[in-house]
Amino acid sequence: MKTIQSILLLLLMALSCFSGTAMAANDESGLTLKRKIAISRFSNETQSGNSFLVSNNGDRLGKQASDILSAKLSESQKFLIFERLDSGGVSAEKVLAGLKAEGIAVDYLIVGSVTEFGRSTESDTGVFSRAKIQKAFAKVAVRLVEVSTGRIMHSEEGAGEASVTTKKTMGVGSSAGFDQSLTDKAISAAIGKVVSNLVENMTGKPWRSYLLTDEGEGSYIMAGGESQGIKAGTQFVVVKRGRQIKNPQTGALIELPGKKVATVEVVMTLGEDELSEVSYVTLTSGSISSESLSDYHLTNNSLGDTQGN
Repeated sequence: MKTIQSILLLLLMALSCFSGTAMAANDESGLTLKRKIAISRFSNETQSGNSFLVSNNGDRLGKQASDILSAKLSESQKFLIFERLDSGGVSAEKVLAGLKAEGIAVDYLIVGSVTEFGRSTESDTGVFSRAKIQKAFAKVAVRLVEVSTGRIMHSEEGAGEASVTTKKTMGVGSSAGFDQSLTDKAISAAIGKVVSNLVENMTGKPWRSYLLTDEGEGSYIMAGGESQGIKAGTQFVVVKRGRQIKNPQTGALIELPGKKVATVEVVMTLGEDELSEVSYVTLTSGSISSESLSDYHLTNNSLGDTQGN
């Protein structure tokens, strides 16, 4: 009996140790460095674009679509969002030019349009009853542009519908006038259809951070801090960028795979918000040339994230 109890105790201890190790591994890999994205105002390509869907200040339907997309992406807690709602910023080229002029380095740009929108009212009359159904339908198209290359990484369409029904029986029941909220619900449903794939594409690549300055004696300052999941003791792999070559067939620049050259460990983090946060790191292995810090990037990938952009 005592032998069985001893064996069970040893098994429980082993499981406890394994569980603790797994939790530590999950904590270490739980970095959530937020991607920086810019959302252009959606254009309204529908036939309704010249009617009640446009306010005195411009395209109300398009602005509403971009507001809903911004809210849904913010809920994921994975992005820093810069909105571009100026009247001239509905094209990718103009938005990219504006961001460059303002010195804002974003990873992705989302450009979209409302391609279909409609309202309808249907009636269903019986011997003793009468029903009225109001419907709204919307379809949106979005394009995800990788800012560093200018390439469209992903494009998708999403459609949504909303309805409300009122019913009377022998003159008794509810009635309703024009329900404007159906417009909001239909657009929100359409945006909801494309959000998950947008998030998946924007977070598909391993995240990166960068060395900002060399503080001497093996100490450096890197971008990112506590709100992104970085904390004292976190270790990163330092990768030196590979050479860039030009593909004569397409004219595109191709970055060759980089090389793992060092590892660093976070000593402390500081900063007021997500845009100003930085972390002090110290070199734990390898070497880094202080004359060309822009040639390096940091990743939490143990394989070194050696694939080029």
